[in-house]
Amino acid sequence: MPQPPKQLDASASPREWFGAELRHWRKNVAGLSLQQLAAKAHVSREVIRRIEVGDYNCRLETAIALDRALNTGGFLERGWGHAFGDNKSHRDDNFRAAAPSPGAVTPLRGRMLATQAPTAQGSNEPVDRRSFLAVPGLAALAATPGASRLLSPAQPTQLPAEIRPHDIQELIEAATFLSRLDHQYGGDGIVKQTASTAMMWAEDLLHISCPPALRQGLFAAVAHLGIVVGASNFDALAHQDARQTFRFAAACAEEAKEWHLRAKTYSLLARQAIWTNEPDDGLTFAELGLARADRLTATERAMLHAARARAFARMGEVQQTLSAVGEADDAFAHARPDEDPPWMAYYDEAQHNGDTAHALYDLALHGHDPTRAARRLSAAVKGHGDRYARSRVLSRTKLASLVMATGDPNHAADIGHQALSEAGHLHSRRAAADIRELGRLAGKHPTNGNATSLRERVTATVPV
Repeated sequence: MPQPPKQLDASASPREWFGAELRHWRKNVAGLSLQQLAAKAHVSREVIRRIEVGDYNCRLETAIALDRALNTGGFLERGWGHAFGDNKSHRDDNFRAAAPSPGAVTPLRGRMLATQAPTAQGSNEPVDRRSFLAVPGLAALAATPGASRLLSPAQPTQLPAEIRPHDIQELIEAATFLSRLDHQYGGDGIVKQTASTAMMWAEDLLHISCPPALRQGLFAAVAHLGIVVGASNFDALAHQDARQTFRFAAACAEEAKEWHLRAKTYSLLARQAIWTNEPDDGLTFAELGLARADRLTATERAMLHAARARAFARMGEVQQTLSAVGEADDAFAHARPDEDPPWMAYYDEAQHNGDTAHALYDLALHGHDPTRAARRLSAAVKGHGDRYARSRVLSRTKLASLVMATGDPNHAADIGHQALSEAGHLHSRRAAADIRELGRLAGKHPTNGNATSLRERVTATVPV
């Protein structure tokens, strides 16, 4: 006979409070069984059960997935730091645990994958700010530590009294300009500083009066800029800033009902998670991006399937990697650039070859045939023009590393020297990290003079 659910004392501990809240949202608001919630959130039934009984250290990404499945407006993410955060980077000292909310949350009509955010009892948040933060997703972001704004301005700026069409156009042009600089020179240095200033301005615009007819365009423009700024932070390996900015961009894209921007944001979140060796999270983000894939262009689907392939490869799932590469290729074969939004222009044949090659590269380093990865990396190097200099350096460095690990170290050294010569003008910590990896692989050939020469140049160019 089934055991009755454990009765939790929400005041006994932050963990039991969190479990009680999750059970309330699941049963009383959403009316879901454990199995139904597990299917919606892509979280195992046992994990959810253990969270509810206060017997599991819930991960932040799991809390976010449960928020989305239950349409809480980010309540669990806001409470995660109170219940499980173990340091100041995770804990929200201003969060106050409240008793479970008595009523259901009413979805906002037409809103994309989001609902109105509930307000915890005991909140000391000013009423005017709470009104702004009723925007779903933005509320969850703003309740995280240090998120009342992403950055603090050096000096006050003069904002318009009301949003005008040319304010939105300025945001679009700023995003386009910064994206070009990022691709050509890398995201660190002056690009990162300029992007951060532009993001502060964009955040401030969301706090002022906006005519209803312009509201959707404003949120879409801020989402676009947030994607560019997040990508710059990612390239500078400022991972916390990148994640926060990507989530902000995703919230704005959903508020604008902009599926294309949303897909791009989740693609970047996936790539960052894979880069930081969190491939399971990367796969989740990629698959979230593919939600309602029928609304995406073939190019966008190829981009997201390539991210899935990279996640599977990092997890060592050979057949699933190859299958995802095949799905990416099939989607890209149907790509029509005239159907793509302007910010997808970068994802051409060279980019597709480079992205899928990264997945095949991981397989090759674990003993699988390196031929396909080498062929795609070579095509990417040839296809990337000067406008995408950073991508060319990344692909050339990966090609040199692949050959150094699986082939002729002399040939690898020649390719590596070319990559180093090109990398000199970049401000990209990602590229520097890949070059260090090349130096490490060259160090495995201590008796080869060309490999040794390359390793010494790597050390001189990008010291540890």
